[in-house]
Amino acid sequence: MRCHGCGHENREGRKFCSACGVALAVVCAACGTANEPGDKFCGECGAALTATGPSPAAAKTASISQAVPVPPPMPAPPKYLTDRVRQVRAEMEGERKHITIMHIDVKGSMDMAQALDAEQWYRVVEDYVQIVADAVHRFEGTMNQFTGDGVLALFGAPIAHEDHAHRACLAALQIRDGIEAFSRVVQDRHGIGFNVRIGLNSGEVVIGQVSDDLSLDFAPFGHDVGLAQRMESLAEPGHICLSDSTARLVTGYFELEDRGEAEVKGAARPMRIHDLVGVGTFRTRLDQSRARGLSTFVGRMPEIAILEGALDRAGGGGQVVGIMAEAGAGKSRLCAEFIDSCRARGIEVIEGRGVPHGKSIPMLPMLELWRDYFGIEDIDAPEATREKIAGRLLAMSDSHRGDLPVLFDLFGVSDPANPAPPLDPEQRQKRLHAAVKRVMHDRGYSRPDARRVVLLEDLHWFDGASDSFLDTIVDSMPATYDLLVLNFRPEYQVRWMQRSYYQHLPLQPLAADAIHDLLRDHLGDDPSVAGLEEMIRNRTRGNPFFVEEVLQSLVERGHLQGRRGAYRLTTSLTALQVPASVQAVVASRIDRLQEREKQVLQRAAVIGNRFDEMLLRRVLEFLEERLPARASSDPDLLRGEAALNEALAALETAEFLFETAVWPSVEYAFKHPLTQEVAQQSLLRARRQQVHAAVARALEASVSNLDERAAEIAFHWDEARDSGQAARWHQRAALWAGLSDPREGLRHWRRVRELAPQMADEVERSELSLQACQQILMLGWRAGFSEAEAALVFEEGRALAQRMGDQVRLAVLLGVYGVVRMSAAGSAADYVRYTVEAAEIAAALGVPMLQAGIYVWPTFGYVFQGEGAKALSWCERVLAVTGSDSALGKEITGYSPRAA
Repeated sequence: MRCHGCGHENREGRKFCSACGVALAVVCAACGTANEPGDKFCGECGAALTATGPSPAAAKTASISQAVPVPPPMPAPPKYLTDRVRQVRAEMEGERKHITIMHIDVKGSMDMAQALDAEQWYRVVEDYVQIVADAVHRFEGTMNQFTGDGVLALFGAPIAHEDHAHRACLAALQIRDGIEAFSRVVQDRHGIGFNVRIGLNSGEVVIGQVSDDLSLDFAPFGHDVGLAQRMESLAEPGHICLSDSTARLVTGYFELEDRGEAEVKGAARPMRIHDLVGVGTFRTRLDQSRARGLSTFVGRMPEIAILEGALDRAGGGGQVVGIMAEAGAGKSRLCAEFIDSCRARGIEVIEGRGVPHGKSIPMLPMLELWRDYFGIEDIDAPEATREKIAGRLLAMSDSHRGDLPVLFDLFGVSDPANPAPPLDPEQRQKRLHAAVKRVMHDRGYSRPDARRVVLLEDLHWFDGASDSFLDTIVDSMPATYDLLVLNFRPEYQVRWMQRSYYQHLPLQPLAADAIHDLLRDHLGDDPSVAGLEEMIRNRTRGNPFFVEEVLQSLVERGHLQGRRGAYRLTTSLTALQVPASVQAVVASRIDRLQEREKQVLQRAAVIGNRFDEMLLRRVLEFLEERLPARASSDPDLLRGEAALNEALAALETAEFLFETAVWPSVEYAFKHPLTQEVAQQSLLRARRQQVHAAVARALEASVSNLDERAAEIAFHWDEARDSGQAARWHQRAALWAGLSDPREGLRHWRRVRELAPQMADEVERSELSLQACQQILMLGWRAGFSEAEAALVFEEGRALAQRMGDQVRLAVLLGVYGVVRMSAAGSAADYVRYTVEAAEIAAALGVPMLQAGIYVWPTFGYVFQGEGAKALSWCERVLAVTGSDSALGKEITGYSPRAA
């Protein structure tokens, strides 16, 4: 079907044009009315319709002239963003992502559409959508749906961002301000008001297939996407309403107004909502920590000493120190402590930093650095900015006068009386680099007794132009007396790291004693939090940011009450959830991997925190066999042994993994347990189940000690939701574990009992269920279980044995339950009752060995009750079936006088 908006020929069945996004309709050639696809006659004039319709130009004119116009096409995202989506399109299909959803709607759109000519309204909506698109795309969001006056935009998908909520808020503010200005234009032109309402909510969605034209399919939209629309409906015109989940992620970074609780359709209880007012005072996570109260600075004194040593050496020539660590390891806190110490000694410091959304904003960190250098404030007018730049440079040397026009131009404050000469981008960059070198090399300013510290943070977020300027600064350092301190994450690798005056300073996770001090500073020493320290330490592995976010999450959820240094645990905790802030940081790191490395990491994560390379290779082979239909979209991870090795090497370099053994085969472990958790949880449940099944099959095929690994195999079949295989392997694990660890054996038998009823084969189902009931009773009285569970399992087992006609198992079950009643409830009467019933069944069966074993139980039962004659009678029955010369007979004979 041909699009009446752009003329693109679409395949039959499409509802929207794949080229421009316009709703497809068949335009009547006679009257120009837009009809629904599939209509054979025009609903306005009755003329016969054709699928092709009139020419694109005529059709567009006709559609605009109608009372209900076709919406304008959704603006395409910029090329750099579409290129990034295309790079990761295959890998992100079928993933879970934590994102922020924005819903925008025009207030009173129906009234405005009626008040304006159709073409006028079309142009108003077109301009409105462009304002929205410019803001959304600037912060790397995605326009997901456009309904004519409503827009659904997503931040954090398809590409994950650790600051998705921040990006959404910045885009919302830009839209609000843009619409405010646009409203005045609409008022002047058409005499009507124009306003929008914006709602934001953060939560988890499932991402579906990304089509060739980069449109996205999220299925299902679900509760979190619906809540964004609810927030929009609660917003006042011209306002931005946030859910509490978004507010928690951006508090401090943005100014919020608490609007209290509101009834929200679809929510079980009232929800707290907030108005987004403007940008807040926080710029970094360190600012947030300062507002909460900085933790005690622990475990980094050796690194401080290294920085101090570099500062001393800078007196003989400039030095560069690069601090490398994973997100949250404390790079910024270390730099802040060092910088505060420098300032206290009167050492000049200038700073700049990258921001997560800065990759698309040229020169942002460098502009911040030079604004700090020249002392330029946000409120400075162009004249004041020029005066500050000229004042500082000319005070150093009049030779800098020629640099002023190009520097004014860089800051967007060109001097009309002395403009910069027209230059192409390459020439302009050379002039700027030369100016930077002259400033850095100026010996009149930079002296050994007037050292300067230059701090540039988060290089992994630098844009290309800033990276180029950084190269120039690093190359210039030997001619200065400055110390250049840089920090970045492991994935940042550049050529200047080979310089002789560069010192690499990797930050290791905090040691156990430092984490202990950090947790004690936060939690205090109340007895209720004693066990919490180990849980948090194991979960966060020495990452101070993760520690603080887990603690904050426990406070927000009400698990911890009190104040810092004096908390108490008010609820029972068996596991710690990953806070949304931590999940976003880890997910965004994973998303920046190449397609092959990301898929290897996700599949390895399903295996576990540690994995064998050969096992991983076998898993990938099984997946390739199982999923032939996805061969075209999944990367070919197994084309040659080198492919997987290269992927694992890249993951090691990026510090996601590290080797733990090289013989007899290479083994790896995840550097951080949260990376493993986030990586596997990003897979859709169905895909994760397929990988778990492949892991189980690979273990079965490659492991020699299957009994020892039975519990592991059972776990993977459990996660694969294959009840039959899981039940069989839990049975095997139970038999193996029960020999040395009754509690572990009991755990596996309980799982067999849960799974067996779901098995297809009736015989196997009944057999495993009955065996599980019997074993739970036999192990439970030693390992510990409740009387209620024992009674339930016994009744279930007795019914199964009776239905199966298995008298032997019924007798054993009765006898074991008698023992359970004696040991668990102290009931000798129950012990006798059930064991006598078991003995009677054994007697009827006439199997001597069974009789001998079961007759012993009533013997001791009557002893416990003090009924010697009855005990002696059962002794004689034992002797009758075993003989007095047997080992059991001798034992009973030796015991019988006492029984009598």
